[in-house]
Amino acid sequence: MLRMAFACLLLACSPTPRAKESEPVQVWLDPGFLSYHFKDENYRQDNWGFGVGVFIAPEHGFIAGTFLNSNDERSHYAAYHWRPLGWNPAGVSVRAGLAFGLIDGYPNTNHGHWFPFVLPALSAEYGRLGANFLLGPAPNNRTALALQLRLRVW
Repeated sequence: MLRMAFACLLLACSPTPRAKESEPVQVWLDPGFLSYHFKDENYRQDNWGFGVGVFIAPEHGFIAGTFLNSNDERSHYAAYHWRPLGWNPAGVSVRAGLAFGLIDGYPNTNHGHWFPFVLPALSAEYGRLGANFLLGPAPNNRTALALQLRLRVW
């Protein structure tokens, strides 16, 4: 996982064309997720961990991290976060898009090994504070809504 996170960081820091050269690369840290499951089962709702997001433009970012998932197992993830739609109501940057990536740690999916995911995502940022809202659709009504609070450190 460390190698994958390092590769994402290298890719994000490599020279690439950006929408506007005046927009600097941004680095965000997060403490994991809070989740709400639509099916009343014994799922973990506080999914603490550590994550990093590197955004080379408002529309393009790379995210990676680890957290305790809803099954009380350790998960790791790495993804490309594409946010093509954007609004700025009252000075808050709101962006919508998808996160495409790989995740592990769910014993009921691929026996806990890595598998691909695509999640709808909505981001809101104000200054150095941010939040991601992700919808994790799953079969058998295990669908969850996740909140990820973020802090911009660069």
